[in-house]
Amino acid sequence: MQKKLITSPARKRIALVAHDNMKSELTEWAKINRDQLIKHELMATGTTGNLLHKQLEVPVKALMSGPLGGDQQLGGLIAEGKIDVLIFFWDPFEPMPHDPDIKALLRVAAVWNIPIACSVSSANFLVSSSLFNESYERLIPDYDSYLKERL
Repeated sequence: MQKKLITSPARKRIALVAHDNMKSELTEWAKINRDQLIKHELMATGTTGNLLHKQLEVPVKALMSGPLGGDQQLGGLIAEGKIDVLIFFWDPFEPMPHDPDIKALLRVAAVWNIPIACSVSSANFLVSSSLFNESYERLIPDYDSYLKERL
């Protein structure tokens, strides 16, 4: 598939997700990085979004809970170009009943070439990057050209 260059905005649309055993780790990380995060639009799966809203005292758009379709909602938003960064603290030691949804979310984030952080260390690298608060160019699949080729 052909690729095209797009510019992600300086004010990012950031999706925040955490499995149950990782919610406290994500909320602690988010409190430490609150000043960086509040410059951007935040969204999250259900419970995580409500926790972050209370902890950070800033608007966080809460989607459905992950197991009820929230992971798939995020995947759809990524494919639509409505999410620029994914911060997903998943629990590598706890199998989840919705593991296929989780794999699909990570796959679609990779397909659409958005930055992904899955741990405190990778999230720290992401927010400390100069690109976190600046616009940047990235290659994405050229879906329009793909459709034209199929006709």
